[in-house]
Amino acid sequence: MSRKKTILAVVADSSGEVFEHPDLLMAGMNGMSVRRPEMDELIPLPEGSRLFTIPGTPPIGFDRRTGQQRTLDRLPKSWGGGAVQAVSAFTTPAFTRTLLPAADYGRKIVELTLWSYTAVGWCVEEERFYVAAVRVDRNQQWEPRHFDDRVLEPLVRKRVAEQPENRLVEQLSRCALDYHCFAAKNMFFGRWEAPLPCSPACNAQCVGCISLQDEPKACQASQDRLNFVPTVQELCEVAVPHLSHAENAIVSFGQGCEGDPILQADRVTDAVREMRRQTQRGTINFNSNASIPAAIDKLAAAGVDSIRISLNSVQERFYNAYYRPLNYKFADVLESARRAKGNGMFTMLNYLVFPGISDREDEIEQLLKLIDEVGIDLIQMRNLSIDPLLYWSKMGAEGGGIGMKRMLDRLKREIPRIQFGYFNRTRENFYPDGYETDWPLPTVL
Repeated sequence: MSRKKTILAVVADSSGEVFEHPDLLMAGMNGMSVRRPEMDELIPLPEGSRLFTIPGTPPIGFDRRTGQQRTLDRLPKSWGGGAVQAVSAFTTPAFTRTLLPAADYGRKIVELTLWSYTAVGWCVEEERFYVAAVRVDRNQQWEPRHFDDRVLEPLVRKRVAEQPENRLVEQLSRCALDYHCFAAKNMFFGRWEAPLPCSPACNAQCVGCISLQDEPKACQASQDRLNFVPTVQELCEVAVPHLSHAENAIVSFGQGCEGDPILQADRVTDAVREMRRQTQRGTINFNSNASIPAAIDKLAAAGVDSIRISLNSVQERFYNAYYRPLNYKFADVLESARRAKGNGMFTMLNYLVFPGISDREDEIEQLLKLIDEVGIDLIQMRNLSIDPLLYWSKMGAEGGGIGMKRMLDRLKREIPRIQFGYFNRTRENFYPDGYETDWPLPTVL
């Protein structure tokens, strides 16, 4: 990418109308530190992404003439001189953000809802938006163009009518139609990865939990949590047809509409054994905080193929600050990772990344150590959806990192076998040809 591109700051007026600012160059933030983006940290805004305002929060950019950092309090007089707001992008899946939106978060008037806020600008030469992100997964099955609700809704109604007694089917119908969960939609489309939520309880109190927010001042959860434990029969009535017939079939325990499935490990193992009795086809995946090491042995023995272990950091102080674990320790998570790999599971990290935390030198060193010692196969570089100021304050962090793109480059350079991604994989694609050298990924838009 040419370094001659001019990327202007993007701002919004009080009504939410978005403009490129003619005198202000784009800025981003690593942690709470403002800086200019490098060109290899930017890509054209992927199709299906969205723009959001950051209500009542002044944007920050760099003066186009002097290069000095500026906080913008009003629109230019030629535009009426009214109130101005910062703008953020929410990128489609498969892309990991490299910088946060540059804004004066100290003047923010509301706690932001649970989205992954990403810096965005306007490229003058190309007349299109650019976003601070890199592509980390080639899979295009999760792009919005594949999820037409006009086709989906009759399929959902038909499946619910065919299985009126199955509470899990009813739950997934809400996930598909009300919460617009792509995985739930896949179940009704009969393809790709389908969800198997099973646990109404959790043994963590994540600051950014999308299904339960107990604190009075917390933002509203994105969805209601599952309130029952499905029977083995209910789980198999969903999973077995999908495993048996779906294209690129995966079924996954551990979804956004539940707590953590590891608290239902016995129910899950019984269900997996029955699934595997009925079909050997497809991939069974387990998404979890991996807080109970003994459960990992049971799951592997039952026939679970892969595990995705969620964590926001490989440092205990940051992990505890976000997950706020109940009756387990960070050491248990690490032990579970060792057991998963030792039992032959394809072992992934669901790494909830945040510029300024994930790309710190001490974090990178610990992550390299974990990858090497455990044999981690893949890191899903998932953008942590949370108010940036809230997360930063909860972490009690200072300073910043080397940059997310540099962090990814360094991991791949030092451990070439490590894979990056954003989605779960079928068994046939655990180790694709050329994975040791497949970085950086081309931006296919």
